[in-house]
Amino acid sequence: MNPIMFEGTHCEDEAWLCRTLPKELKLDRYKQHRNTFITERDFAYIANKGLNAIRIPIPHFIFGDVEPFVGCIEYLDKAFDWAERHGLQILIDLHTAPGSQNGFDNGGLCGVCKWSQDPAGVEFVLNVLERLAQRYANRVGLWGIEILNEPINAELWAQIQNHYIAVDKEEAKGSGPVTSEFLRDFYVDAYWRMRKHLPEEKVIVFHDGFRLHEWKNFMQESKFVNVVLDTHMYLRMAAYTGIATNVDEFVAYIENNFAKDVAEMQAYFPVIVGEWCLSTIEKNFKGFSSEEQKTIQQKLAKAFLDAWENGQGWFYWSYKQLHDTSHGSEWEGWDSWDWGKCVELGWMPGNYA
Repeated sequence: MNPIMFEGTHCEDEAWLCRTLPKELKLDRYKQHRNTFITERDFAYIANKGLNAIRIPIPHFIFGDVEPFVGCIEYLDKAFDWAERHGLQILIDLHTAPGSQNGFDNGGLCGVCKWSQDPAGVEFVLNVLERLAQRYANRVGLWGIEILNEPINAELWAQIQNHYIAVDKEEAKGSGPVTSEFLRDFYVDAYWRMRKHLPEEKVIVFHDGFRLHEWKNFMQESKFVNVVLDTHMYLRMAAYTGIATNVDEFVAYIENNFAKDVAEMQAYFPVIVGEWCLSTIEKNFKGFSSEEQKTIQQKLAKAFLDAWENGQGWFYWSYKQLHDTSHGSEWEGWDSWDWGKCVELGWMPGNYA
């Protein structure tokens, strides 16, 4: 999201960044990033564009009680003040877990996935969720809390083995996917831990764990109130598997897969697409002129937004990134991950009111 945070290191994830940086440098770097990356001006801009909600990814160490990480609860407090001033709702998204729930870089620890095997780590996450529910239960700006971002399934775990490499091979030993059996029990436990503090109008969101159709008979009893299903839909998988290679094929994939999947699961839960973007592959449509690329991205954006009409709403991943895509060739093609850039370039609509 912000390459400057990792400057001068070879780190690929936040765990190793915090383990590697000297303490004073780490504290200074985090303070500078958190004070400037997102400000109230961003909330005002988002509201001005007619959007009504923000999904905020937070780490398991948000309360500042996990070494060597740097806590950040005061920034979430500030975000609620800003959101409420500008008429926005917040979905708190717990994005990491101790020992990692997926082995992704955005899970905080590349190549390691041991959280679900550790009862103490599971309890820690449940406790964090409960503390968040207690703290924000009565905030006007709280739309809901998402239990945990992207716990990985067996199929995807097998696919990422050569992409996310663990720094410490010993630490990675025993890593494996999060099973459906575990996830079902965990989600129910999390629901009750949070619902005892959250009013019924506040939403509890669970991620599909990359197994969207497994949840049809889950939490359908009347005792579960205001539960929302989150699914993440990226075109990159269609590109990687060779299913689609040009804009018309990508549009057909969106219509024949994403749109239908959202509509199908909407019969069981309110469905949000909690993450999506215009990226297909890293070097997005390389060789096209800026006008040609604009036409392509507008066509993709329309197909996506039409598809999401089958559900309850969507959140773009991400709102902002600090990649120098004009001068830094290593970031070529990354503009499509940045909603603000997509609006600025005319790829995405600039107003949703």
